[in-house]
Amino acid sequence: MNTVFRKVFSIFSFVVLSVFTSQCFAESSSASANNAARESRQYMEMMYGIFDFVQKNYVDEVDPAVLYRGALKGMLESLNDPYTLYLDTSSMRNLTDTTEGKFGGVGLSISKPYESTPDKPAYVEVASPIEDTPGFRAGIQPGDLIISVDGTDTSEITMEEVLGKLRGKVGEKVDLLIRRGKNMEFPVTLVRDYIEVPTVKYGMIDTSANAKYGYIRIIEFTPITAERVQEALDSFKGAISALIIDLRNNPGGLITSVADVADKFIDEGPIVSTKSRIAYENSVFTASAKKTTFKGLPIVVLINKGSASASEILSGALKDNHLAYLVGQRTYGKGSVQQVLPLSSTDGIKMTMARYYTPSDTNIDKIGIPPDREVLFPDLGEEGEKEYAEFLKNDDVAKYVDGHPDMKESEISAFAKLLAKKYPHIDERTFRRLTRNQVNRTKPAPLYDLDYDIQLNAALDILAKENFAALVKNTKTLKELQQEAESQKAAEDKVASTKK
Repeated sequence: MNTVFRKVFSIFSFVVLSVFTSQCFAESSSASANNAARESRQYMEMMYGIFDFVQKNYVDEVDPAVLYRGALKGMLESLNDPYTLYLDTSSMRNLTDTTEGKFGGVGLSISKPYESTPDKPAYVEVASPIEDTPGFRAGIQPGDLIISVDGTDTSEITMEEVLGKLRGKVGEKVDLLIRRGKNMEFPVTLVRDYIEVPTVKYGMIDTSANAKYGYIRIIEFTPITAERVQEALDSFKGAISALIIDLRNNPGGLITSVADVADKFIDEGPIVSTKSRIAYENSVFTASAKKTTFKGLPIVVLINKGSASASEILSGALKDNHLAYLVGQRTYGKGSVQQVLPLSSTDGIKMTMARYYTPSDTNIDKIGIPPDREVLFPDLGEEGEKEYAEFLKNDDVAKYVDGHPDMKESEISAFAKLLAKKYPHIDERTFRRLTRNQVNRTKPAPLYDLDYDIQLNAALDILAKENFAALVKNTKTLKELQQEAESQKAAEDKVASTKK
């Protein structure tokens, strides 16, 4: 057998067997454990034999690396876990790019289901656009489907191939076909730019009531996020009456990073725990015994369906400890923890090793975290979707702004009124935002947009007009909410069975 394959196969066997059979060896006195270990060895021997047979007998000469990659992809895809996958050279490079913080791309966090059927094609879904990137400036939203990239149907290619098409040389164009909702489809052309993995933006919000609120947008949890959050908190000392933490469209990041951030607000007890069937993967991140930042300060956390993973850890930790009030939309629901295991210098696997649990011992995987106060942006409806597709196709905003590059806010508002008359099923505020984004497309995105952002405005109203202490005290932990949901479902099932 090929020497290179033998070496790589040995590395893979060592990693897999050391991870997956550690418990079996620890419990070797058990008959069931012995049987499981024996069965595993039999399957490994069969795989080795089939590899050798195919390489020697297939009608054409076969590159052993092709068989190796195919075997790993198939093995991991059989787990039906979108977060467990084989990382080829391109994927490992993309992961390194993200870790190092800079690469050429369009600025979209995406996911893709493994299984594709005629009824439900495996199109790429946008989890969230990254701030100040081509995807963000083009108005691509969480939940949008990328139907094709440069004419290639995304349901027919792998996630690695999609990333390979989206990332590349800075300055080159990428043509996307976007589907929003059930029927609205429109083309978007993006120009690749340097994408820097962002982390934290912050500032003050001065209201008409002369109240000052600290505003921190955590864009992603990286090794420096806790340090940047501390910089924000230090800048607010003695100057604010409440704090807003914006986790909308935050796709997650490092569990160690979010634990360090949560530790700034929680003074004792667990922040998050991980549970696995392997003992050494179980861990508890606990608040350190020190004075917390702004103890007793009212905190509102903004969430939406683009808030996932580590952002859900922070939301859940603050909610379960009755330290914050959650406003917005139910979160994504990613309650698992992955590790990257290199197999060689150029490839590896990313695998789900554990699930995380909030302080009330609750896992939110595929469930998400509901807000304490739901605030949703208006639904366009069927007619609005048709009008929006026509609006994008006509490219009204870009054409007008190209001829009026230095529009003032009054001019933006006047143009939005004209668009609202042309497309009556779309909110005028949306047109102001899109026009403003186009005018400022070569500038950094503003920290916040009080004209458009109804969720942020709702948070400000709660802080200004309501009894915040009573609101937070009366919120339920995630464990209580899940127990209520289970009880309600059991009651509904009982009623349904009685009617049969």
